[in-house]
Amino acid sequence: MQRVVFPNKVLPYFLVAPQIILTVIFFFWPASQALYQSTQREDAFGLSSMFVGLDNFRFVLSDDNYLHSLQVTAVFSAATAILAMAAALLLATAADRVVRGKGLYRTLLIWPYAVAPAVAGLLWLFMFNPAMGTFAYILRRNGVDWDPLLNGNQAMSLVVVAAAWKQISYNFLFFVAGLQAIPKSLIEAAAIDGARGTRRFWTIVFPLLAPTTFFLLVVNTVYAFFDTFGIIHAVTGGGPAKATETLVYKVYNDGFVNLDLGSSAAQSVILMLIVIALTAFQFRFVEKRVHYA
Repeated sequence: MQRVVFPNKVLPYFLVAPQIILTVIFFFWPASQALYQSTQREDAFGLSSMFVGLDNFRFVLSDDNYLHSLQVTAVFSAATAILAMAAALLLATAADRVVRGKGLYRTLLIWPYAVAPAVAGLLWLFMFNPAMGTFAYILRRNGVDWDPLLNGNQAMSLVVVAAAWKQISYNFLFFVAGLQAIPKSLIEAAAIDGARGTRRFWTIVFPLLAPTTFFLLVVNTVYAFFDTFGIIHAVTGGGPAKATETLVYKVYNDGFVNLDLGSSAAQSVILMLIVIALTAFQFRFVEKRVHYA
């Protein structure tokens, strides 16, 4: 492996300086502020504060509403990640078999990723709105009592599908790249040996996609925890009866709506620790099953 040597010793630091500055400003500084505020009890306008130590954390962890949001987040993130990755893998394998117009199909499947989360949420809300939604009308016509504004399970299903739809395009790109990286000689050898269809996919193709799948598992988990706020806010607003209030949405409700700044900061710190722990767990245990060629 060839080692890169810079003639100017200061140049490498100038090259990485913009990234370091952005990381400090937009990650380390807000994280330190949240950690500081989580130990304070502040008034609604942030004009006065009092040090309370870990009282905010004790209050949050003993709050039934917070524990309920934790359960909602676990269900929502797992369902979103599984659905988004499964649908993307299915579309990627189908697009990989197309001979004519392959580029057109891939372009059309990538477009949804350019849609903003709030816009994606509104699209699905309009389609499934119980008062004027086209798909809501079809469901009611077929005997389904569809009303996600009152039914918590239906609301959860709607936000899961909307969030997964938004992420499918991202997963699709990586799965297509992974499929293209698989040597065709392996597929042809498996076909000669008699491995066909589903068996060939699960025994040859999918194990070779393990690095891509693991990467997307981590990315989709983080996406479900953080980047789905706009979708939930646009579709259900955390309702009905907090049925879709995830941890990140509860941080918003307590901090910006109820103006409980100390509790909101404590929740954001706990959420950050949960995501870090979950990502570390995936790298520690799930990655053992990943084989890199």
